[in-house]
Amino acid sequence: MLLSVIVPAYNEEKTIQRVLSRLESIQLLSPFEKEIIVINDCSKDQTERAVKEFQSLHPNLDLTYLKHEVNQGKGAALHTGFRAAKGDYIIVQDADLEYDPEEFNLLLKPIINGYADVVYGSRFMGGRPHRILFFWHSIGNKMLTFASNMFTNLNLTDMETCYKLFRADLLKGLKLEEKRFGFEPEVTAKISRIKGIRIYEVGVSYYGRTYEEGKKINWKDGFRAIYCILKYGLGG
Repeated sequence: MLLSVIVPAYNEEKTIQRVLSRLESIQLLSPFEKEIIVINDCSKDQTERAVKEFQSLHPNLDLTYLKHEVNQGKGAALHTGFRAAKGDYIIVQDADLEYDPEEFNLLLKPIINGYADVVYGSRFMGGRPHRILFFWHSIGNKMLTFASNMFTNLNLTDMETCYKLFRADLLKGLKLEEKRFGFEPEVTAKISRIKGIRIYEVGVSYYGRTYEEGKKINWKDGFRAIYCILKYGLGG
């Protein structure tokens, strides 16, 4: 079984090598192996140099590097990664250090045990480290999750989480449109409509960044998420 790890990156020269090092070192639960696909969304810094340097130092690592010549947004980078993925399952790993790849196995366990087709990693289920940062961000995340749940009839605690593990054939069967941060509510709405879909949620750690440390999502993305919840929740 192959797990495709999709890593969208935009101006992440400071962290991308550390993320790739962690991805290289993790030992996935049997029977899973991994491939890593990095999509550089036209970074203005030295992200490309950092990835290629890591690639040259680890020639035996199954690492694919792709690049957008024009910045298109995180969602577009994910679309590129999904198309390139060869795995039986697909997971997203941001190129910062907010999520810990060592916890992939927490998400894989319901898959391996035959319970799940999709697993979300929730930052709000408790029991794991969670950096204390922005009050209104957390309220906003919970409100967006609540609104999404109203339309999907799911009881997720963290719709906006980066860690979403999908059965590849189901994910690739979706017509995804959102090019930026609207990906999260769109994919949640569309995956929820698949007949017989089995969605699970497990708690994961969260080592959040401040804006000074490189956090990119803002209030405009929140309004776009509301629009996407309405659009795709109503069958768009």
